Amino acid sequence: MTNTVIIESARIVLSDSVIERGYIVVDNGLIAEVGEGRAPERGENFDGDLLLPGLVELHTDHIEAHIQPRPKVQWDAVSAVVSYDAQIATSGITTVLDSLRVWREEGNAEGVDGQPAMLSGAIDRARAAGLLRIEHFLHLRCEVPMPHVVDDTAELINRPDVRLVSLMDHTPGQRQFQDPQKLREYYRGKSGGMTEAELDEMFGRRIAHAEKYAVDNYKGLVALAGRHGTPLASHDDTTAEHVEQAIKDRVSIAEFPTNVGAAAALHASGIKVMMGAPNLVRGGSHSGNVATADLARAGMLDLMSSDYVPSSLLIAALMLPQTAPNYDLPAAIRTVSKTPAEAVGLTDRGEIAVGKRADVIRVHAAPEGSAVRSVWSGGRRVA
Repeated sequence: MTNTVIIESARIVLSDSVIERGYIVVDNGLIAEVGEGRAPERGENFDGDLLLPGLVELHTDHIEAHIQPRPKVQWDAVSAVVSYDAQIATSGITTVLDSLRVWREEGNAEGVDGQPAMLSGAIDRARAAGLLRIEHFLHLRCEVPMPHVVDDTAELINRPDVRLVSLMDHTPGQRQFQDPQKLREYYRGKSGGMTEAELDEMFGRRIAHAEKYAVDNYKGLVALAGRHGTPLASHDDTTAEHVEQAIKDRVSIAEFPTNVGAAAALHASGIKVMMGAPNLVRGGSHSGNVATADLARAGMLDLMSSDYVPSSLLIAALMLPQTAPNYDLPAAIRTVSKTPAEAVGLTDRGEIAVGKRADVIRVHAAPEGSAVRSVWSGGRRVA
């Protein structure tokens, strides 16, 4: 019985229903039994706390905050990965796609951007040393207009842990940052107080890159992902042309569409719509784009991402039924577990069901908020 775990007296959220008082049996890292009522043997007593599937995060660049905790300060990469892994795990996330920005821009160095090989190497070393609590995969966030993005992506996409490629374009004046003032505010906060002249120079360079490289690079990245069978994500779709392109290129996930029209068209085409959990928790977009809550109430929200606040994923999922009553608790939890897992081919996890990986979390919910009390990854308690 050394590889067996029994959890009892839990409120268990299944993919389509809730067991108000039940138990699970875990054997050799997999869920062997799910039942209602008393467990066959005494186990860990949840005393009515929620038993949820471990959360699945597809898009977080939060690792950068650990590697560069302040402007111009770069922390030891492996130590930073271990710290980041611990924060992710204790937020209830048991599977994460670490978002590495494939963004090498001559004349500009934005922290750890453009260093995906360094970051992936640090993740590899931490994993090989047994320092990680949860499962890590990679999401390559490819900045389409950058001159070397296709070659840089080709160097990484053969890795077995690459599960998603997203097609980003942050050229000033379009998609997320159609409002140039919003873009200036974003970079003033991110880049340690750039002057107006420095911003003008950077924006001019990026517009020139887009005019010279974007069309061919986009085609090259789509072809590269297709050859490797890697799911594609679009990013910040705004116009009808963006939507048509995503559909044409068989995109699986639409990350953060900026308006209701784009989201509706993407959702209707079968593309999974991802929105930010911080957007839901805060009550709106920090960029002035569509609110996650509005898409949820319209039934167009398929999955959420914590983006830059790991703890927001659980908070948002538990908020969702109150914010959008068309989502009951199982439907809300699916947006942060089963649906994202299946979107990137991880069909062995994301729900509490016999035969699935025993990635589960204990959550204490109270009127004042919620807290992750325990985390199991593959049946092993890691927090």
